[in-house]
This record gives sequence, C-alpha cells and structure tokens, in this order.
Amino acid sequence: MTGESKALLRIGVPSKGRLAEIAAQLLADAGLSFRRSERSLFARCKDMPVEVTFLRTDDIPVLAAEGAIDLGITGADLVAESGADVVHRLDLGMGSCRLALCVPDDSPIDGPRRLAGKRIATSFPRITRGWLAEHGVEARFVELTGSVEVMIALGVADAIVDLVETGSTLAANRLRILAEIGRYETVLVQSRRIADPALADRIVRRLEGIVIARGWSLLEYNVPRARLADAEGITPGFNSPTVMQLEDPAWCAVRAMVKRGEVHAVMERLDAIGASAIIETRIANCRL
Repeated sequence: MTGESKALLRIGVPSKGRLAEIAAQLLADAGLSFRRSERSLFARCKDMPVEVTFLRTDDIPVLAAEGAIDLGITGADLVAESGADVVHRLDLGMGSCRLALCVPDDSPIDGPRRLAGKRIATSFPRITRGWLAEHGVEARFVELTGSVEVMIALGVADAIVDLVETGSTLAANRLRILAEIGRYETVLVQSRRIADPALADRIVRRLEGIVIARGWSLLEYNVPRARLADAEGITPGFNSPTVMQLEDPAWCAVRAMVKRGEVHAVMERLDAIGASAIIETRIANCRL
C-alpha cells in the first residue's frame, strides 16, 4: 500500500447488495463520487482526499473499531451484535428493520420466561442473550449466518430471532412474533483512532445535509392575505415561512419547508383555505 493511500481518510461501504448501491448513491449525492474498477477493493474519490473500501457489511464495525477504516456505513444491528467500540455519527434514514423473537403459530410459548432452556436459532446471539438476560432467562443458542426461518421446521430450534420487514416470510413459515427485541437502521460509524477528525466532520456534515433533505420538501403557494395566519399555522416551516407581497396587495406568496411524508395532507389543508398555485419541490441538499 502506498504512502499516499495511508494518508487518505478511508470509508468502508458494503461491497455488494442493495445497501452497496444505496451507500454509493448517498456518497455521490454528498459530492464523494468515485468509480469502482471490477473486483477492486478500493476506489479514490475525485475531489476529496478520501478512499472508499468495499467490505462485507458485518465486518465494517469491527474494522472501524480496529482503525482499518475511519468511517463506515453499515447496519445498526450489526454494530450492536459485534460489540465493536465505535462512535455513532449519523442515522442515515434508510434500511429500517425490526429484530423479532418468533415462535410457531401453534407454540404454547407465550412470553420470554417460557424460553428458559429452549433452543433459539439466530444470527444475533449477543443481542438476543442480552435481551433474555433482562428477563432473567437463559436459553441454548443455535448460531447461524444465513436464513433461520426454516430451523424450527427442521427441528433445530424452538424459536428464532431474526430481522423482520413485512412479515410475509414469517407467515409462509407459519411463525408469529412473540416479542420485538429492537429496531435498527443503516448508520454511519467512526473509528476512535481516526487521524483527521476535521475531515471526518466535513464528510458527516455533507451526509447529514443529504439525509435531512430527503425528509423535507419545499412548498410554495399563493394565499389571500386575510388567510395568511391560517396558512402559517399549516406550514410553519423549519424556523418560519418566507412570506412575500404579490403585486395584488390582497395576496401574498409563501414558501416553507414541509416534512415530505406530510405534503399531501398539507396541500389539501392549504387548498381548503383558498391557497392556489401550490407547488412541491424536492430538496436535494440542505443545512439546517
């Protein structure tokens, strides 16, 4: 490895899968664009002294803790399971999932205490063991790295702990959720051995601007001045809305940030008070 590469701030990202694509797009949106050569483990960013390293997602927390990478994009569930001593820098607002304890539909197990001495198949023994300890329960673990839903049908386990998204896989395997152990999403973590914290802060701030922007839209509309107070109540903005006088003194134009998930309902409320020319603009980047 060259002396130049050692001086670069190194970001670990998943090497394949949907999260790899999401991470690459997030970095590109933050001005950290790169081109990965086929089978290459490293890629240099164009305009910043940053090198991207392509890794297994579950290795990223450990490598950050060891100082092999400075920043890493991975799942919060993998950080918790690894027990790696890293700094949590940013929730990335994607990849949300639940870690759930599941049993067969017809199982008599109705609470965590009924799991004492039972066999639990999971890829998350550390998290599961900690959760059971909070309930004063000890169980036997069947530790796996792949799919665990079929382990009960195979007679390997009495219960499983696994990530759940829609629940359709559980239904197909005739399983039900007994308890939710935790909720996780994709996160940015940082090594405690980082050599250039100022550069890391710049990158985190850029990524934060993209993540925040994805949750907001900009609404612009015209409203009768007599209904301005009502409109401001509907769209208070981040700090306050921007209000501009139109050529017709009876009307004014308003511009305000609105949470993206609330846009449709907000537009309906504005329409009901007489607002017109209501336009939504997606925000690509922002600093709040």
